[in-house]
Amino acid sequence: MRVKKVKVRIKSLKEILKDTADVVKRMEKGERLKPVKEPEIYFTSFEALRKALTPKRLELLHIIKTKKPSSINELARMAKRDVKNIAEDVKCLEQMALIEKKKTDNKTTPVINYDRIALEIAV
Repeated sequence: MRVKKVKVRIKSLKEILKDTADVVKRMEKGERLKPVKEPEIYFTSFEALRKALTPKRLELLHIIKTKKPSSINELARMAKRDVKNIAEDVKCLEQMALIEKKKTDNKTTPVINYDRIALEIAV
C-alpha cells in the first residue's frame, strides 16, 4: 500500500507570491502543468505553523485517522474535550485542507485521506 502524505512547507509570503506569479505566467503561455501528486500546505513562518498545528489539533488528526469517529460529537468524546472547542479545531483543520467533513444523515464525519504529514523547512 502506498503511503499518502501531505507536505507542509515554510516559505516567506514573498516566495509564495513569486511562485504563484510564475505558475500564472506559465498558464498564460499555454504550458501544461503537471498535476500535484501530494497536497502542499504553506506557512509563512515556523511560529505560524506552531499556532495552527497545536498539540491538541495533532491529537485530533491522530484520533480521526486511527479511530474513525462517525461524528464531531463522537470525536469530542474520544478526545475528552468540549464539543464546541472540537468543532472550532475541526473547522480550522478543514480550512488548512488537513481534514474533510462528510455529511451523512444528520451527522458530520471528519475524514483524513493521507497517512503522513511531511514537514520541509528551507534553511
